[in-house]
Formats: sequence, C-alpha cells, structure tokens
Amino acid sequence: MTISFRCQTCGETHEGLPTDFAWKLPDAVWAIPEPDRAKQARWDADCCQLGERFFIRCVLHIPFRSLTGSNGWGIWVEVSERDFFRYVELYSADARTEPPVGGVLANEIPCHDRSLGLAVSVQFGTAQNRPTVIASSDCDHSLAIEQKQGMSNEGYHEVLVATGAIR
Repeated sequence: MTISFRCQTCGETHEGLPTDFAWKLPDAVWAIPEPDRAKQARWDADCCQLGERFFIRCVLHIPFRSLTGSNGWGIWVEVSERDFFRYVELYSADARTEPPVGGVLANEIPCHDRSLGLAVSVQFGTAQNRPTVIASSDCDHSLAIEQKQGMSNEGYHEVLVATGAIR
C-alpha cells in the first residue's frame, strides 16, 4: 500500500505524507467576517496589509530528527511598515545578505500553544524562495526548542493529526 495525499494548493496527489502546511492569511485577517474581509484588508500570496498592520508570508522550517528533510510551516509574520516596504522593494532580488528583521508570528501553529505573537527573526530570501523564520534560540517556547533540536517522529505524528492529514 502506497501512502499519498492530495495537495490543497496544487490539487495534485503526492506520494508520502505532507511535510508542509500553510495559512492563506494571518489569523487577524481570517477573523474578519468574509463579507467584510476584502474591505478591511489587502493581500496577495506574499503580502498583506490590515489597516496599519503589515504582514509577509514566510516559512518556518523544523528539521526532522529521524527523517530526511524538515516540516515547513507556511506562516505569516507581522513586521514593521519599514521592513514590509523593504521586503516589497527587494521582492524580485536576492535579498539573502540583508540583515534579519524582527517580527511576530501572525498564525497560531498547531501543537505549539501560544505561538501567535511569538517574537521571531525573518531572513529575506531570493525571488524564488519565501523568507525564512528563525525563533530565538534564547526562547523557551516549544517552537523555538523544536526548531533547534528537531522534530521527533511522535511530534510529526501529532502535527499530522492536528492538521487533519491523518486520523
């Protein structure tokens, strides 16, 4: 029996189990009733503005301890207006040499209570890759610890259950 899943983004069936999960919008924008959402916020696949709040779409990688690769959380990070527009300015460039910018997670991540609002650093990437999120190594939050130490097989199973990938 081959294990596979249907991707909600591309609609294709892929072999194995999913290792990437993403949010289409920051939680604050999802909280707006659907009929009012487009009136209050502007967004595309990579940037979002809600009033005077600015968000960029990023990836937070959690390496696996026992498996090859990592689990990727496609999340939104709230950044300052200045950093938001710097990201927009460098969007089509290789911005990996830019210094990291500070921000806070704008999505609550399953299996990591109180992740919404967690302070993080964002490293801009290339035109082909979204910025990456780094949780502070000094932080005692479960997400920071897991990013540093890696995700166990049990932790990965919990993620698969929490996201509805398996039952």
